[in-house]
Amino acid sequence: MRRYGKHTDEDDVRVRPNRKGTRPRTSIRPKHEDAAEGFVLTVDRGRLTVLVEDRTVLAMKARELGRKGVVVGDRVAVVGDLSGDKDTLARIVRVEERRSVLRRTADDTDPFERVVVANADQLAIVTALADPEPRPRLIDRCLVAAYDAGLEPLLVLTKSDLAPADRLLESYGTLGVPHVVTSRQELADGDAAEQVRERLRGRITAFVGHSGVGKTTLVNHLVPERQRATGHVNAVTGRGRHTTTSALALPLPAGNGWVIDTPGVRSFGLNHIDPSRVIHAFPDLEPGTEGCPRACSHDEPDCALDQWVTDGHADPQRLYSLRRLLATRERREGD
Repeated sequence: MRRYGKHTDEDDVRVRPNRKGTRPRTSIRPKHEDAAEGFVLTVDRGRLTVLVEDRTVLAMKARELGRKGVVVGDRVAVVGDLSGDKDTLARIVRVEERRSVLRRTADDTDPFERVVVANADQLAIVTALADPEPRPRLIDRCLVAAYDAGLEPLLVLTKSDLAPADRLLESYGTLGVPHVVTSRQELADGDAAEQVRERLRGRITAFVGHSGVGKTTLVNHLVPERQRATGHVNAVTGRGRHTTTSALALPLPAGNGWVIDTPGVRSFGLNHIDPSRVIHAFPDLEPGTEGCPRACSHDEPDCALDQWVTDGHADPQRLYSLRRLLATRERREGD
């Protein structure tokens, strides 16, 4: 049965409405040229706290970003309600190019990278000298991750009132890693916090370490107006309990830098690390790699670094330190 006459016009044709909306699809996305600049302070279950000028704004990731992740330390573009008032929500529409990215994997066989923080300048590796015992392999792994990400490492040794720091510092002497040694009493007096604060001025510093080493306690002394929960070390296992569950960026007093407190880790996988990039942290050894065979691991018979050191261009202990770091993927962290 004919529904329309012989001379129908377009106005006579019934068009079924689009259930997904009436706006035509387009690949052209808004540029959001009026978006405000923001700095991501923390991420919690899809909600992000962003510093916009002098106020904190709660935001969510815009749909147009797709699967692109947003992490603490990211510089972002934000639109919507930027008042920071209760029950308001803005949108993050763009993530600016990152200057640095600190990554880790769950273990050395995990193919999935996890971004810890973005745009940091320095990595503070916090380790207790006792209670719990120091884990040098974890320190080595954090150093490799720092070198790979282009971050300057800083070794922070806590609880020096329980054990001396000399032996541990000696094993890292040839790497030239700056360090600060603290005790509980020095933290209470404020002296240790000021020593650490001097190393952080004008920088964005990410703090990493396994649970129970006093990382969050130290952060609380550095930024006393923002107290985070702290835990204790299990007397049976010698491990700390996770009390920091998400990364948080905190401003140092007088705006002299940022501290990013991260959750305690029990492993630091390096599956994502390209060993060829670690050599960049050894400027005295890097020129010697010009004679290395292609894809040299720098720990094989034909490695040119052996002759480079023999000719007196670098300290043999520096080559030993490099090879020790490169071998961390083949060794378990507790060894």
